[in-house]
Amino acid sequence: MEMILIALISALGAIMANKGIAVFNDGLRPIVPEHLEGRMTRGELAATSFAMSFGLVVGFGIPFSLTSSIILIHSIFLGTDIIGSFSPDGKKGTIISGVVGALYGVGLVSGLGAIVNLFEKLPVNFMDSLEQVGSPIVTAFAVFPALATAYQFGAKKGLLNLVLSLLARQLTVLIGPINMGTATINLNPEGMALIVGMITLIVYATKEKPEEDIVDLSSVFGERVKKIRNNIFVLMLMGGLVSAATSYGIISGDPISLNLASEGKLIDAGFTALARGIGFIPLIASTAIATGVYGPVGMTFVFAIGFFIKSPIIAFIVGAAMIGVEVLLLDKLGTSMDKYPGMRSAGDNIRNAMSKLLEIALLVGGMNAANAIAPGLGFFVVSGLYILNEIAGTPVVRMAVGPMSAILVGILANILSVIGLFNIPG
Repeated sequence: MEMILIALISALGAIMANKGIAVFNDGLRPIVPEHLEGRMTRGELAATSFAMSFGLVVGFGIPFSLTSSIILIHSIFLGTDIIGSFSPDGKKGTIISGVVGALYGVGLVSGLGAIVNLFEKLPVNFMDSLEQVGSPIVTAFAVFPALATAYQFGAKKGLLNLVLSLLARQLTVLIGPINMGTATINLNPEGMALIVGMITLIVYATKEKPEEDIVDLSSVFGERVKKIRNNIFVLMLMGGLVSAATSYGIISGDPISLNLASEGKLIDAGFTALARGIGFIPLIASTAIATGVYGPVGMTFVFAIGFFIKSPIIAFIVGAAMIGVEVLLLDKLGTSMDKYPGMRSAGDNIRNAMSKLLEIALLVGGMNAANAIAPGLGFFVVSGLYILNEIAGTPVVRMAVGPMSAILVGILANILSVIGLFNIPG
């Protein structure tokens, strides 16, 4: 079932990218209409897609997927963006993109499995240590609403949000677990901190008044909204497949929920995915309205549905319905963002905050993992590679440096062990 779902998701993702229905890379979405409307050739679109996505597949998606049994969705959809863009126009291109996309998905799963099996057979088995890469993420992630508040409303309000989140976390630690008769409720401290932080951020954001001259995006780009609605059933099918695959524990939409899900904390992973989805509403809605190109996972709520619902069949139905609701309400969301500009700005600040926190958490996690593999040497290599990456102008995205460096330390430890320059820790 895993292979079938991944093959279907990959095939459909490549087809949608080929036909300009949906692409995963947020930066690529505004470029797709340039080709669809005849201002850019297929070759130029393909080259742009490759330049924007390939590095993220290799440097971001795959390293995270290697650290657990769950595949980070970026590994799939950034690849299908490239495949769809390279495939020719017309029915021939649709068939080619679907077949190649399916093969890519199957090859990705098989290849990752083969790499993991290979690593486990090496003299220095570092797969268990790699799990430490994600250990700081959960705690750090709960801070992002406070950081987003600081970005948007200043350091003082950000500090107030941080204090409120901290109090919520520590109170949860003190009162938990809660016994109600025969039932026991275990509240997650980081989850409660996240909820309080998000509520505080939303309160601040909704108080921001709109400008007098409002441009209604949905009315200006009415034809492009109509184009998305014409493809609603294809988008719903993808939403259902992604929710089902998430429910099966095959894929995850972000490194944070991936780490939580790999630890069996599905409810926490669901709330994390939900919070992330809220942050992506302004970006997905505005780019979709302006370009007529949607995202294959919509506003990413399909991942939360998959984590919350244990039945893949029910998750499929609810996930498909979720995407349908998103598409039907797209113009309403555009109007709401005009009325509450603070919420639109909050989306950008949430994503910036998430990225910054992930950079720090994954660097710390990468150092911890690397040092567990090779004490002393791990810190040496990861810190050195991080600084060199900065000096070189960050050819590797910052949040991928930690995981990639940890993997490299594992490989290096094995090489040094073979030539007698490394003693395997007892």
